Amino acid sequence: MVGLAFRAQKRFADLDEREILALAIALEEEDGRIFRDYAEGLRETYPASAKVFEEMAEEESGHRRALIDLYTRRFGEHIPMVRREDVKGFVRRKPLWLTRPLGLEAVRRQAEELEAEVLNFYRKAAEQVTDAATRKLLVDLAEAETSHLSLAERLGEQILTKKVKLSEEEEERRRFVLRFVQPGLAGLMDGSVSTLAPLFAAAFATGNSWDAFLVGMAASIGAGISMGFAEALSDDGSLTGRGHPWIRGFVCGLMTTLGGIGHTLPYLIPDFRVATTLAVAVVLVELWVIAWVRARYMDTPFLQAAFQIVLGGVLVFVSGIVIGSA
Repeated sequence: MVGLAFRAQKRFADLDEREILALAIALEEEDGRIFRDYAEGLRETYPASAKVFEEMAEEESGHRRALIDLYTRRFGEHIPMVRREDVKGFVRRKPLWLTRPLGLEAVRRQAEELEAEVLNFYRKAAEQVTDAATRKLLVDLAEAETSHLSLAERLGEQILTKKVKLSEEEEERRRFVLRFVQPGLAGLMDGSVSTLAPLFAAAFATGNSWDAFLVGMAASIGAGISMGFAEALSDDGSLTGRGHPWIRGFVCGLMTTLGGIGHTLPYLIPDFRVATTLAVAVVLVELWVIAWVRARYMDTPFLQAAFQIVLGGVLVFVSGIVIGSA
């Protein structure tokens, strides 16, 4: 049969007690496996945080065992398969645990969201069931999930010491710089500086805004393609920790193109003098941004970074004007 298949979902209010317990068991099993995946994905780079998620997975296993014991006493050995996606109201989330490498803050944030969702489920389930023992267990689990929301904080006092946290935060920052800031900054510098000469040479040689615009666009796009491939082919990231080469290449190529297009767009203005004045102003802003990024992420003093960037930009800018005016 050709057509779209839709998964049938039940409203939470329509679940009977057997299905509620089966869903609770599935939730605890799924979340426990997710936390173990978090731990495995973080183990190499963030071993202390990996330990936190191992502890959280152990708590989920304890909850699941208590639920299974209650279920088998009431309904027997067979537990029907009722999952999140079978019930309306659960949020469909990106499977973050399948990505590598894992981002520390993104993992912690999603773990809190999962726990908050399960806590809300237990509270609603406790209101819906009639069996006293089942209600008591669900209330107890809701209270456990309330404390589980702060488990990372409680375990952090023992495992994630201030020194370890600072070390992990510094590692997170280093990885971000290696994978995004460095290739992006290299691209922005190349795009902003290297395209100055051909753009202003064409501008002063022709005195025509449209001709300068075409040359600037060609230089920007060409430089973006060249820098993107150069960065992607520089290394595969397996030893340097710089991440996937094609992601770095895309970031570098995109920033290179944007850096060149920034001071090219003013030449869409027909008035050559106005366009050139605006292009020069854009160049100054670009050079300031580059200096700020270098100072912020590359630990280069701002004045030193500004001097280096402005000096290089001025030299290229002047060479373009001299050549174009010859």
